[in-house]
Amino acid sequence: MTYKFRIGLRPQWLLEGDAEQPSQPLHDMLSLLSAIDATGNIAGACRACGLSYRHAWGVLRRFEALFGTQLLITRRRQGTQLSPFAQRLLWANRRIEARLMPTLESLASELQEELEKLLPEAMPHLRLHASHGFAVEALMQHMGGRQPGLELRYRTAIEALASLERHECDLAGFQVPSGTFEAPIMARYAQWLSPDDYLLIHLAERNTGLFVVQGNPKRIRGMADLARPDVRFVNRQIGSSTRYLVGLMLEQAGVSIGDVQGYETNEFTHMAIAAHIASGMADTGVGVETAAWRFGLDFIPLVRERYFFAIRRTSLDTPAMQDLLGIMRGREYLSYVSQLVGYDATDTGRLQTLPEAFG
Repeated sequence: MTYKFRIGLRPQWLLEGDAEQPSQPLHDMLSLLSAIDATGNIAGACRACGLSYRHAWGVLRRFEALFGTQLLITRRRQGTQLSPFAQRLLWANRRIEARLMPTLESLASELQEELEKLLPEAMPHLRLHASHGFAVEALMQHMGGRQPGLELRYRTAIEALASLERHECDLAGFQVPSGTFEAPIMARYAQWLSPDDYLLIHLAERNTGLFVVQGNPKRIRGMADLARPDVRFVNRQIGSSTRYLVGLMLEQAGVSIGDVQGYETNEFTHMAIAAHIASGMADTGVGVETAAWRFGLDFIPLVRERYFFAIRRTSLDTPAMQDLLGIMRGREYLSYVSQLVGYDATDTGRLQTLPEAFG
């Protein structure tokens, strides 16, 4: 059985008014600015947004009056460009979406499950706790509307594994870099990964490295450059596996975290790291290649990571888990993951024991 509805939550900007001036939602204006930025002209933006030319200008003029500054710069024979103020608005919106969307997706998934429990013939969902990743995001899209469904809550890898140990979820997502850093990362996970109790489902391999502005104007080449006083870094949140990996790579490069400008500046997703850098608030940060590509950043590869779902051995033969494996091994999902920049889906859906995966 499948359900026809799908819960979605989105962030929304409001300009708060006074008693005489109601609050103004900025959604239409931001969508229009984004389309103008993409097409280079208002006519193309109107077609993309499904707005009349007159209405689009009305939206722009209204917000120019509210902000007290122009949003567009029109030059003869050069098309239409966003003003610096409009560009900053757009980048702020992109940062907000990159930062909040995983949280909102997690809440929407939780709400969807709560509502579906009240419907006739409802079936218990599989519960996935995992750090944010593009293959995880895609899996949720491909599971949409299926019964039993998949409920997602974004957690750090350690939080996810601890939840699995406490029977609070059915699958726990975690990533492990290949090579030098595999052993210390696995040692961090070891207390929650008993080879007798758990199996692994291989999700994907992916490239992780440094994001830099297109053209790499500061000539950043590796982790050693983070000690330079002219380089601003943006880190992942405390407790995340990527932040721990950053510490290991800095140690290998002989760099003290006290010498890294911005080490305590945190973002919660790869996309938020990319948005932070693309908007000019930092020069570099560590994340997966897909996010760098989506924000037009250059990418310096550092490590190759494998991403796994840990499951209890006893849950493998349940219909819900077999259905999930069928989706992961299906042509449609494999094709999607294979097209993600920096991802490899060769082993996606492969079952392994811990000794088979890590020797």
